[in-house]
Amino acid sequence: MSRVTEDEVARAVEAILKSRTSGQATIQDLVAEIPKHLRLSEEDMKQSETRPNEAIWEQQVRNITSHKNSPGNAIYEGKLAAIPGGLALPTSPSRL
Repeated sequence: MSRVTEDEVARAVEAILKSRTSGQATIQDLVAEIPKHLRLSEEDMKQSETRPNEAIWEQQVRNITSHKNSPGNAIYEGKLAAIPGGLALPTSPSRL
């Protein structure tokens, strides 16, 4: 089984946010919820080389915000919005 892509992680985030009345969640909440939405491989579960104490897939959640100025990114494409400490649907209030 191959690793999940940043796009797959972003789509899982979008699905989670759509299921919430507020349309937003903290990164911590998303990290707790995503394994219920994606099948993570052993590769995904390996420790990130650049972020100690984090699995590679967890880094991908944070990369959604880090890569927000890159074409193809969910924030860049208007599917998600960065908010302090988390992510939201673009139409959500920007407070957690």
